[in-house]
Amino acid sequence: MKKKETSVEEMFDVVDSSDCVIGCKTRSQVHAENLLHRSVHALAINQQKKYFLQFRGPDRDCDPSVWDSSVGGHLHSGEDYDEAILRETQEELGITLDSVPEKLFKIDASPNTGYEFCWVYRIFHEGPFKIDPNEAADGRWFTHRELEKKMEEEPQTISPSFRVIWQQFNQMPPEHE
Repeated sequence: MKKKETSVEEMFDVVDSSDCVIGCKTRSQVHAENLLHRSVHALAINQQKKYFLQFRGPDRDCDPSVWDSSVGGHLHSGEDYDEAILRETQEELGITLDSVPEKLFKIDASPNTGYEFCWVYRIFHEGPFKIDPNEAADGRWFTHRELEKKMEEEPQTISPSFRVIWQQFNQMPPEHE
């Protein structure tokens, strides 16, 4: 007889408009109630200056079947941003980073970010990556021009949070690319 699997729902810290923890609720409660919470994202860039994006699986609870950041995930309750980016990079790309990657910028919570305060990091890596099929259906490298064209011609194929991240990334001084 097969043992029935039980899953414990993730717990997220709920934060106020200043990103200070004010409580803790389940993932489903946080999303259903549009409560402010925290996430991390990373842009993986290779030596050819291509950006690796993941194509979110069709079963994802938020933004299914769209292109998204190289790494993106929620902070667990009690976890800080730097701990989360190291964990999420391992889970989503299958690579272990020796240290916290470069922090690029922080985005305030809004409807376009799924009510998430989001720290965005940069990872320099050539791949290959081991994509977790529970997280993403696919992944590929894009040139800057290819991403710009996709944003312009097919914005519905890109997650709302990644559109915000990409816009902010493109406002950075050129030496940061």
